[in-house]
Amino acid sequence: VQLQAYGGGWVQAGGSLRLSCVASGGTFSSYTMGWFRQAPGKEREFVAAISWSGVRTNSADSVKGRFIISRDNAKNTVYLQMNSLKPEDTAVYHCAASRDATTRAKAEYDYWGQGTQVTVSS
Repeated sequence: VQLQAYGGGWVQAGGSLRLSCVASGGTFSSYTMGWFRQAPGKEREFVAAISWSGVRTNSADSVKGRFIISRDNAKNTVYLQMNSLKPEDTAVYHCAASRDATTRAKAEYDYWGQGTQVTVSS
């Protein structure tokens, strides 16, 4: 499975961005999809995940109420709508695919995209 993330950019604090991740080469609808982020000098951290059907979602406490994960299996695409952005949201955002149930653990994701930069200025 190949994953391509895009939609990152520069935004002022309080603004919004929508990330997209398109999958190819596999059965997209059979995978849990997740978003992770990595800021300079920090470890990659979980942001949000969505089950193969889209019924179950899971998100980090730091983004709850601000970020929304969704998917369109007909388009092989997962989205991350990011609202009320803060400078601490600045990071490279990666999408990932897992054969396991909706999970926060990096080790349970089998495929990773290359990431898209999100920069939030104060």
